Amino acid sequence: MQAPSTRARYLAFLHRFSGLGTSDPLAVTHVGLLVCRCEDDAIVGAFNIGEIVRGLFKSAYLGYYAFAPHAGAGYMSEGLELVLHVAFRILKLHRVEANVQPTNRRSLALVRRAGFAREGYSRRYVRIAGRWRDHVRMALLVEDWGVRRKKGRR
Repeated sequence: MQAPSTRARYLAFLHRFSGLGTSDPLAVTHVGLLVCRCEDDAIVGAFNIGEIVRGLFKSAYLGYYAFAPHAGAGYMSEGLELVLHVAFRILKLHRVEANVQPTNRRSLALVRRAGFAREGYSRRYVRIAGRWRDHVRMALLVEDWGVRRKKGRR
């Protein structure tokens, strides 16, 4: 996932991930959430819950990025916990999947800390910057998230 770099792309991002057109959280197909630093409200990163499928599946994909000056400061870990609350409690999802390039160690560490488990490896999964990239498939189920929360691992 890449941050929008132009006004047009930013407006398209807002339209897709703001849930425009519905106030029912069980009807949206994409949700975008900003991670802001508490002391000054600076935007430090973003999460997207996308391709939400309802019915018997109740699943979605998770995308995210931190802005470079704030990477490694723990903001995304804290933000991910809040995002998972939205995914599982508000959107009533059963499963959230994150696909991460295998060389992106920080990103893999982020989802592992949150309890995501590796489920597979997808060769040439997504085209990024003109090249097909392999990805590690990581997923978290609501049941596993609930167990972690009860153990105090938020």
